[in-house]
Amino acid sequence: MHFTAERRLDDGVLEREFTLGEIPGTLWTPGGPARTPLILMSHNNGLPKSDPRLVARARYTAGRGYAVATIDAAGCGDRPRCAADEQARADLRRAIRAGEPADEQFESLIGPLVERAAPEWRTTLDALLELPGIDGPVGYSGGWTALGIRLAVTEPRIAAAGFFAGGYVPRAQREEARLLTVPLLFLLQWDDEGNPRQRALDLFDAFGSKEKTLHANLGGHTGTPAFELEDGCRFLDRHLK
Repeated sequence: MHFTAERRLDDGVLEREFTLGEIPGTLWTPGGPARTPLILMSHNNGLPKSDPRLVARARYTAGRGYAVATIDAAGCGDRPRCAADEQARADLRRAIRAGEPADEQFESLIGPLVERAAPEWRTTLDALLELPGIDGPVGYSGGWTALGIRLAVTEPRIAAAGFFAGGYVPRAQREEARLLTVPLLFLLQWDDEGNPRQRALDLFDAFGSKEKTLHANLGGHTGTPAFELEDGCRFLDRHLK
């Protein structure tokens, strides 16, 4: 892991940009010498790691005493996109504009992105846990629920997960959800225009975790109330500290 830039923010959090082979990422760590738990914080598939909503969540969470990391996995952010991804995105946009069912187009786009992204996140996790000052346990928090399911099921170092219900979850990850056993906080926007409410409720029901909590709020996809940041950190505190 090679750090390429760093700056100390007004709240005392240290923000560092890094590269790990071809993987670009950002790491936020709180001030002070104490060893801290690690949060992997993803963004919706395709969005850059510099997305303002992700950065705001990361800075807040780091200020609560966590190391927080995000990356641009393959096909996300400014990284090269393969022809199949671009065709799938074009087919998806066309179906949405025409008001046609788009599940198959979502499957063609999101499924391969998860398959390529998960190994890069595991490689990043290996490198992060070798850094001084960063310790387990590890949590996952993010809007890319499909990726979070894959990681939480296959990566034993992840001890708790917070998912945002927005975004399409492919059939493979809906089946994997039954294997998920870590404590789970699931956020649902009741009027999310891109994620049918019943599909999200069915996914929550499918999770195999014995401890799982659903927070549902009125509003559309980007309307998650700010207080959910604080509630999310209290959830992480219970399971990671």
